[in-house]
Amino acid sequence: MPHNHSHSHHNDEQSNRQLGFAVFINVLLTVAQVAGGVLSGSLSLIADALHNLSDAAAIFIALIARKIGGKPADRQYHYGYKRAEILATLLNSTTLIIIGGFLIIEAIESYFNPTPIDGWIVVWVAALALLIDIATAVLTFNAGAKNSMNIRAAFIHNVSDAMASIVVIVAGTLIILYQWYIVDLIATILISAYVIYHGVLLLIASCKILMQRAPDNFDHDKITAALTTQFVINQIHSLKVWQLDDNQTYCELIINAPASVKLDEIKHYLEQEFALSHSIIELHTCDSKI
Repeated sequence: MPHNHSHSHHNDEQSNRQLGFAVFINVLLTVAQVAGGVLSGSLSLIADALHNLSDAAAIFIALIARKIGGKPADRQYHYGYKRAEILATLLNSTTLIIIGGFLIIEAIESYFNPTPIDGWIVVWVAALALLIDIATAVLTFNAGAKNSMNIRAAFIHNVSDAMASIVVIVAGTLIILYQWYIVDLIATILISAYVIYHGVLLLIASCKILMQRAPDNFDHDKITAALTTQFVINQIHSLKVWQLDDNQTYCELIINAPASVKLDEIKHYLEQEFALSHSIIELHTCDSKI
């Protein structure tokens, strides 16, 4: 057991270093993109830069939140600090929506006040961005994208960043070949819309957890029918399910059943069949009244 704990701690430290490096290279990329956008006159390049900066901030906030979330429960925080990551997701998603809206407004304004764009600078900087976006996506995926909403969101964002960089490269190429400056406007709006789309999805997901909404896959009738079929339960008075974070689901169950019913078996069944990792069961025997 000590070996497993040490191994897990080592993995956490390694993934934290990967996330820290991802933040560092994204900040450097942002500086390069902003400089390239100013020099070339490309708003789409600046749009992609702000998207990268928001990703760097998201990874940094997720990293801090994960450290806080690792603290054990105490007398004040009975459920621990796991929701620090959900709060971080709420903050990151709100920021994404604001940035996306701002960029769309700027794109429309630039359409009515066009400026010359240096397509070669756009292409070269966007190509650099594409390489770093791919590297960051690999880092965030290896750092725990499968198990954490925040890290998974950062991974998706970096994949979308790579896609956005491809869009910017195409826009720059069309500007070089055909002087189609409107393509920069279209690319800016597409990137911004994609940022807002992911921001809204994350905002909805985090709000659901913070509002203690039942998970999307929760089926009240299916669970109650399964319990009454599997165990000797006369009546289920209450079944409430909520998520502590994106990995842990809690259940509160009030049943009327014989005193001989084994609550541990019910808890095990709920965990194995419905992924309810923590169950609180209140038993009322057949003779008692609720």
